[in-house]
Amino acid sequence: MPDPQFELFSTCPQFTIQTADHFLERVVDVAHWSEACGCKGTLIYSDNSQLDPWLVAQLIIANTEALCPLVAVQPAYMHPYSVAKMVSSLSILYGRRLYLNMVAGGFKNDLTALNDLTPHDKRYARLTEYTTIIKQLLGAIAPINCAGEFYRVTQLKMVPPLPAELFPGIFVSGSSEAGLAAARATGATAIEYPKPAAEYDPSSRYEGVTSGIRVGIIARQNETEAWQIAYNRFPEDRKGALIHQLAMKTSDSVWHKTVSNLGTESHGNNTYWLRPFETYKSFCPYLVGSYDRVAEELAHYIRTGYGTFILDIPPTEEELQHINVVFDRVCQNQRGLAFISPLNALRPNAELDQPAPRPVTP
Repeated sequence: MPDPQFELFSTCPQFTIQTADHFLERVVDVAHWSEACGCKGTLIYSDNSQLDPWLVAQLIIANTEALCPLVAVQPAYMHPYSVAKMVSSLSILYGRRLYLNMVAGGFKNDLTALNDLTPHDKRYARLTEYTTIIKQLLGAIAPINCAGEFYRVTQLKMVPPLPAELFPGIFVSGSSEAGLAAARATGATAIEYPKPAAEYDPSSRYEGVTSGIRVGIIARQNETEAWQIAYNRFPEDRKGALIHQLAMKTSDSVWHKTVSNLGTESHGNNTYWLRPFETYKSFCPYLVGSYDRVAEELAHYIRTGYGTFILDIPPTEEELQHINVVFDRVCQNQRGLAFISPLNALRPNAELDQPAPRPVTP
């Protein structure tokens, strides 16, 4: 059995009124940093407050050599044919593969405004049907037919057809049973917001599902320095904590409640840190500590079966380089492990001894 491999994705900055003047430059900067540090792609959020993710994806493609946009796709926004047409058009125009992050839900107020009152598990059933039509359109030569519960198409065909080598990668939230069922049914990679690595048993992995996690990382050569940077970047925030508590009460997201129930933040002997999540600064846990300690935590996730890692929005290029050091150490410590990257030659070889988001909820 071959040794596992893994892929790394960053996250594109979010649009806010405060960042409007410099948003384009910020997106391009983060895309350049991500590509230089060996990321396969970058996640682009989609919700009622964001710019159109397909336009942002085109901006990223036009300003990079190989970085793959990972576009969040919400069924409430577009017919599956429109999604397939966007994938085909961008891939043919630029010769670039895309990834799709299939989103079943979203912020409660966003869904209410769109009059989407579909219950949680039913949204994943809809997402399965939606994703299946997209895959069939992009992969079939002949016209397709579908008479499902949510969508009906008759003799529908994608013209021009998508070249097979540009068929998109597909992700879906796998933090609930309904999400895992959708991942199995569509062949998608199930993305989770993880618990501490020690709570996972490699022998109990889900059968028939490839999986990954979304996680932030702050690492330095020295443990104390890493925690000081973490505390400075994410200070205590009473207002943020109250917003988080309110969001937890109104959300039907399984992953939101699961992570919230893991307990109060503290580091002690731990690498797993929840303050950014608990103060509404991020919707993913963080791993904080020395290069070696964080690498050890990541290696446990990889041994458990996770092969895709989606990072939080990088504040600087230097921060991505520090993360790169961690993944290099994971590779060094795991015999035969490969860091799958479109631009490995651009990744720095030398180790670095000194060197507020509103995410979409699946």
